[in-house]
Amino acid sequence: MGIGGRDVRADSDSGSAFWAGLRTLTQARIGLGRAGDALPTRQVLEFAAAHASARDAVHTALEVPVFSAEIARLGLGRPFHVRSRARDRAEYLRRPDLGRLPAEEPNPLAQLRHDGAPPDIGVVLADGLSARALTEHGPPLLGALAELLRPQYSFAVPVVATQARVALGDHIGAALGVSTVLVLIGERPGLSVADSLGIYLTHRPRPGRTDADRNCVSNIHPPEGLGYRRAAEVTAGLIAGARRLGRSGVDVKDTSRDSLSPPGASALESGG
Repeated sequence: MGIGGRDVRADSDSGSAFWAGLRTLTQARIGLGRAGDALPTRQVLEFAAAHASARDAVHTALEVPVFSAEIARLGLGRPFHVRSRARDRAEYLRRPDLGRLPAEEPNPLAQLRHDGAPPDIGVVLADGLSARALTEHGPPLLGALAELLRPQYSFAVPVVATQARVALGDHIGAALGVSTVLVLIGERPGLSVADSLGIYLTHRPRPGRTDADRNCVSNIHPPEGLGYRRAAEVTAGLIAGARRLGRSGVDVKDTSRDSLSPPGASALESGG
């Protein structure tokens, strides 16, 4: 690889500076160097530690009582706890379909039904594939969402969902009777990030919705990833767009950057 006609591999100092500059722009493992025919020992150990962290994130269970108490302090009510049909973590990982359905006995959704006008927004806090992500980022993210959205929308009591996939939120949202459900869920860990959280938005949730009916705000894990306030702003824009169109999904775009759009660009373009 050359810089200005010079081969950086021929100059170790220049090469080190080149890769050091690139590493400030990405969390990917680049320019790792070599020791003989293998990677340097430090890089091998760092890779093993990252792999162990990702595995721990997938298998660690959510401490529901502790987490629910922290959510309750946000002033949205004491959370309900809903379990999916997956009986344990091992079955959850083997059977994604069971994580999309509420447990059969006892019926966890019966407690969600309420009298009076249904709220606008329902929030499901789901462990997903990283309970660590939900534990670390769920409370501050929900706080940012509530601060931004509560002046305009009413909130249902939060729901904590375990052994949960995104589609479980459709059942919960339908039981709550909300216009829009937000599923805050731990994303699949990688070798760079094991604590990333995502928001999946579904307008008029009901069982049978597909991924094409949702919008996603992903990679929420400050300071390296998306911040809580920015994620809340994007979500607010998506909610506004979904309510205008009467649906969420591929027809709805983030409207929070309208001021940056070029002349003539549509705030609600067709796209993923």
